[in-house]
Amino acid sequence: QVQLVESGGGWVQAGGSLRLSCAASGRTISRYCMGWFRQAPGKEREVVAVMSWIGRTEYAYSVKGRFTISRDNANNTLSLQMNNLKPADTAVYHCARSRTSHTVLAPSEPYEYDDWGQGTQVTVSS
Repeated sequence: QVQLVESGGGWVQAGGSLRLSCAASGRTISRYCMGWFRQAPGKEREVVAVMSWIGRTEYAYSVKGRFTISRDNANNTLSLQMNNLKPADTAVYHCARSRTSHTVLAPSEPYEYDDWGQGTQVTVSS
């Protein structure tokens, strides 16, 4: 099992930027798909961005062109650069590691991910 710890959340005005980081320990993430998910109060957890083990990315429609997911396998970290933030982006953001390894297409459903971080709060004010 891998331990995931997110950081970088905070409060920002609309149009601002934040960079989230996810540090993994205990096991490598290099052979797994990794993803960022978010959950706003009263809503279900939803996918934000995912990356397969070979670097193929997928984004939620609402964040395309604004968010960028990246990974550093040497340092066992995952990042999410968030630009032009909107109030609708307010949520707790979680990073996650997929259940299966060596998957070419990263899954977008939360149930496909077994290991989760505790989350970091992102608040965007208008």
